[in-house]
Amino acid sequence: MTAAIVGTSGAVGQEFLRVLEERNFPADGLILFGSQRSAGRVYSFRGKQYEVRELKHGDDFRGVDVAFVSAGGSVSLEYAETITKHGAVMIDNSSAFRMDDDVPLVVPEVNPDDALNRPRGIIANPNCSTIQMVVALNVIEKISHIKRVYVSTYQASSGAGARAMAELISQYEQLLKGEQPTVEKFAYQLAYNLIPHIDVFTENGYTKEEMKMYHETRKIMHSDIAVSATCVRVPVLRSHSEATWVETERPVSVEEVRQAFAQAEGIVLQDNPAQKDYPMPLFVAGKDPVYVGRIRKDLTNPNGLTFWTVSDQIKKGAALNAVQIAEYLVKVGDLK
Repeated sequence: MTAAIVGTSGAVGQEFLRVLEERNFPADGLILFGSQRSAGRVYSFRGKQYEVRELKHGDDFRGVDVAFVSAGGSVSLEYAETITKHGAVMIDNSSAFRMDDDVPLVVPEVNPDDALNRPRGIIANPNCSTIQMVVALNVIEKISHIKRVYVSTYQASSGAGARAMAELISQYEQLLKGEQPTVEKFAYQLAYNLIPHIDVFTENGYTKEEMKMYHETRKIMHSDIAVSATCVRVPVLRSHSEATWVETERPVSVEEVRQAFAQAEGIVLQDNPAQKDYPMPLFVAGKDPVYVGRIRKDLTNPNGLTFWTVSDQIKKGAALNAVQIAEYLVKVGDLK
């Protein structure tokens, strides 16, 4: 099997290289693609050196079985046909195809079988904040149907890319020197600050990021679940955190949910507040699972629960989720 990475030099592209190697993904060949600017760069994978090719239209994807794409929505839209025309499965990390009816939107812990029906040869990777939320929600949904979700996210700078991480570090350095901080990737200075604004605002007052969590959750879970989100950028390098309130059809006990989380795939239960033991982004960065803690009853609703999740959004929220999709296809014999 031959795999390709499109957008190799970006934060997610680099994470693809690490995850594929960590998980010993069964690819005999690897082809790296990037922009004209990154073409010619060399990266190491399993002890071998691979040079980045410039992404162009043509037959470069002939012989590729699976392509992990993270180069932005405009690139995905332009090159989807080029990538898939010889039979490659395109697992796309952008928002370009997520809500298309003929493109499955997949989180392997929740709806892996959806990946088998891909008429265009494309599988969409959900938004990072949606991924970690639905991994947790799916556990509760199996106990009692979830009617409503209220969520506030605390999203790391790296959600905006490698340059955004560098900008946050630079801002702290500049401020400590008494200099004016550089502000390019965000609407305002992020260092020592919070910004309640991720993506552009829509007519209803919610941002596109917040609306993604509404629409994507319903598609992934095949549910009428309603999600109201507030997404906030915080001065953290890696790993998103989310405070989530759910309303279920029947009352669900904390003990029942805690036990279900402890046994769930892709989740680590870290819920011992008496010992100050709860998930935090500082300690989750670079790890695979979604960490869950602070589980408690909602004081305002007898059918309500609230909990806290943290997950590395570059890893599980992007590269790892995509690789797990491919691993599932290999497991069921749909990708060889």
